[in-house]
Amino acid sequence: MIGKLNHVAIAVPDLVAAADQYRGLGASVSAPQDLAEHGVTVVFVELPNTKIELLHPFGETSPITSFLDKNPSGGIHHLCFEVDDIKAASARIVETGARILGDGQPKIGAHGKPVIFVHPKDFQGTLIEFEQA
Repeated sequence: MIGKLNHVAIAVPDLVAAADQYRGLGASVSAPQDLAEHGVTVVFVELPNTKIELLHPFGETSPITSFLDKNPSGGIHHLCFEVDDIKAASARIVETGARILGDGQPKIGAHGKPVIFVHPKDFQGTLIEFEQA
């Protein structure tokens, strides 16, 4: 079921500075993209074997705001793995006893594909995102 690592997401207090840091190392860095439904602005850093997703709060109810309140310098927010079938993956995750966040239904993520998030308490303390490949 679980596929390759799609990206590592890092919450950052200054999106421009973080993007510039990776750009300064020669990485290809995307333009910022606002995802109002998820409460984030994202920038993707393209690497040969995966991506880094830089997350910054968008809107007053952004979940990234509380993360940055606890971690003012930022830090790793979640890992994202690809799956072939998001609905089958959702069912399998629930069968294992893990909780899918929100209403349990996939939402469209930053890559325009369905995603779900699994509660960190059910995944060794790490927020996990699954994205349909």
